[in-house]
Amino acid sequence: MKKQNNLLGKYVDMCTDFGMKLYFGPRSGKENLIHFLNGLFAGEKVIRDLEYRPTERIGEQEHNRKVIFDLYCTSDDNSHFIIEMQQLPQDFFRDRMVYYSSRLIHTLVPRGHSGNTYELPEVYFIGILNFALDNIDNDRYYYDVVLCDREKGEQFYDKLGFKLLCLPNFRKEEVEIKSFMDMWLYLFKHMSKLNEIPKFLDKRVFGLIFDIGEVSNLNSEDMKAYELSLKDKRDAESIRLTAERIGMEKGIKKGMEKGIEKGRQEERAKAEAEKRTSALKMLKSGFDSKVIADIIGLSIEEIEKL
Repeated sequence: MKKQNNLLGKYVDMCTDFGMKLYFGPRSGKENLIHFLNGLFAGEKVIRDLEYRPTERIGEQEHNRKVIFDLYCTSDDNSHFIIEMQQLPQDFFRDRMVYYSSRLIHTLVPRGHSGNTYELPEVYFIGILNFALDNIDNDRYYYDVVLCDREKGEQFYDKLGFKLLCLPNFRKEEVEIKSFMDMWLYLFKHMSKLNEIPKFLDKRVFGLIFDIGEVSNLNSEDMKAYELSLKDKRDAESIRLTAERIGMEKGIKKGMEKGIEKGRQEERAKAEAEKRTSALKMLKSGFDSKVIADIIGLSIEEIEKL
């Protein structure tokens, strides 16, 4: 029996590129991926079988950039799924989701025969994000996005969807977890820290995850690949935390500067008010406006308006 590497934990981290392919890839993860998708769709659709497809999409024109999905597969009802793990926030991430989906849709349009139609299969982009999508909404961990009629708030097109899981925002404890989606989210966040399968998980669904995920079962080649993948994830986490810290420090500094400036403005306003009060008292006591202006520092026009 291989000795456990305490630095790596007992189980492979699901949020690494290596972990995604180990747990959900074609080599050993097909059953897991079916369970995961069914948990995510929660009865909206039922997936009984999957077929893995090539993850690389090369543009038809030279200027079209190449696209590589983390995982791409089709189900038994010919629905198409792009599954992406994203470690760091990215400018225009929403644009990227639409672009990836559009590139795939473009290849699915039937061509080259009479009676050509634009009928398309269902396409879903599934993003597992190791960051909060919106800084202003830090409690939301699941986004289920479809094309809707803005006026009626009703779904306009039912063959394109985006499902996003924001792992940092998922904070449920074991006793709060009820749905299969919550169970998967819990594993994404905690798998590398566990020593055994939690009792609240159904072994019929999650048993395989723990069977194939033991670090001690990796061969030397896979171990090296995992260590590199884990380093990439930890580097990304370090970059994200540093960016958050710098952003927080800038916010604090900006807030302090605003506070100081506001304090200065308040002091100036208070001093001006005191000047006017003193000038008014001197006027009532019979002092000449020019004399008051010289003593207080207000203009004669300002004094005469009091």
